[in-house]
Amino acid sequence: MSALSQLKTLYHLTLSPIRGETHQERLESFYSGQAEDYDAFRKRMLHGREELFAQLPVTPGAVWLDLGAGTGRNGELFGERLKDFHQAMFVDLSPSLLEVAKRRIRDRDWKNADTLHTDVTRLPHADASVDLVTFTYSLTMIPDWFAAVREAHRVLRPGGTLGVVDFYVARKYPASGRTQHSFFTRSFWPVWFSMDNVHPSADHLPYLTANFTPQYIAEHRGKLPWLPFIRAPYYQFVGKKA
Repeated sequence: MSALSQLKTLYHLTLSPIRGETHQERLESFYSGQAEDYDAFRKRMLHGREELFAQLPVTPGAVWLDLGAGTGRNGELFGERLKDFHQAMFVDLSPSLLEVAKRRIRDRDWKNADTLHTDVTRLPHADASVDLVTFTYSLTMIPDWFAAVREAHRVLRPGGTLGVVDFYVARKYPASGRTQHSFFTRSFWPVWFSMDNVHPSADHLPYLTANFTPQYIAEHRGKLPWLPFIRAPYYQFVGKKA
């Protein structure tokens, strides 16, 4: 990624105003100017996706929905296993990001993959019709993320898998065995990320564990390109629908 591309992306991340009356309009305002460089820049800040996808099962003939899929890069994280899906659907509200995803699908000849431009809180899929649902750094950008998780639960078949990786902050008094964050961590990151309409929540992990049977949970911190001396907390969650 060239220095000019990095500066352009940083401008859109930090200085470019986000405009729009609806969530979709605000997303497009934020992403339209950086869609082409999205993957190269965010590879350095969106940690844990590779490790998450290594935990996810792929059953031949299964249906996978990637919600808030952006550019469709997650398809590459499955490697050769992607071809085992009957259908892989990349779902997002940003047309600019989905155009990159469509190009990726064509270039890699993913015959079982497609894109869907829709609100992930109102999916057109029938109840219990999907085998795998993933959210990678998208729940923090969905205003009603509770509804998005409920929708994922609705479309998943019994025994289906949910995989999530995202920024978060812990509750002041987290559940036993979970990471406890300092006052600075719990206060700084929600304010910092909110400038880009990203909202790390203390309720993600508790809500996910209450609605899905946990199979794998990990809590980490990762570097950010513009803040070299502090690290943002993120989590990985894999759970099954009962």
